[in-house]
Amino acid sequence: MTMTSDSSMPDFGLIIVGDEILSGKRADKHLPKFIELLHERGLSLAWAEYVGDSPERITETLKRAFASGDVVFSTGGIGATPDDHTRQCAGRALGRELALHPQAEALIRERMQDTAKEQGTVYEPDRPDNIHRLNMGVFPVGAAIIPNPYNKIAGFSCQGEHGGAVHFVPGFPVMAWPMMAWVLDTHYAEHFNREAWVEQSVVVFGAMEATLTPLMESLEQNHPGIKVFSLPSVDHPVHGRHIELGVKGAPIAVAPAYAELLTGLNAFNARLGPEMVRK
Repeated sequence: MTMTSDSSMPDFGLIIVGDEILSGKRADKHLPKFIELLHERGLSLAWAEYVGDSPERITETLKRAFASGDVVFSTGGIGATPDDHTRQCAGRALGRELALHPQAEALIRERMQDTAKEQGTVYEPDRPDNIHRLNMGVFPVGAAIIPNPYNKIAGFSCQGEHGGAVHFVPGFPVMAWPMMAWVLDTHYAEHFNREAWVEQSVVVFGAMEATLTPLMESLEQNHPGIKVFSLPSVDHPVHGRHIELGVKGAPIAVAPAYAELLTGLNAFNARLGPEMVRK
């Protein structure tokens, strides 16, 4: 399965599924970790979305993901309990039937045999609970598996008609994170570090965003490919009330844009604090 339609840099998105996240019973750890995994590879996250265990909402969210042309990771809801809907919703979003994936089935059976051996019991493949476990290998037709190094219960990847690929992993971080890394390293290595990303910023005291907006707009017009950001703070423990104003993009583009930013701030007689560089 080809995970991108061409060699251009894709946008990366993240869908986090689960009522337990929205209710506050569990804190989401996937968003910061996925940003870290991307950052380690010179990539960045374009968008993220949270959705509860509503089949209708999950299906609509996945339809948008498949139609987007983006590379999307979806965490949670791929088990075989009544509140796990993601596999079925993926099939509906794609308009495809679900079927037991042969390779996923073989891995699940291996896991059941391993478990029986660990417990000192006899593996009974036709036992009802073991038959039920095979549902975790039922994916939309045409799916490719994502290996799970923790317990062999695979995730899966599907591609939409418009080139959008969605990679489905469990909600458990111990499983999801190495599976995410495997997908990135296996399918998207050609995009790694294609253009290193850097942020350069300065703390500005005593200024208002509205006053600085024309300078920010001018920077983006004069330097295509960079993005200007403004992060105001009213109660920072060190700097107090201030604005962190900066530019981000490829290093070769950031350097001249940042120099122009400082020149523009000097014209405002702005009082400047520490400068920061993030890579």
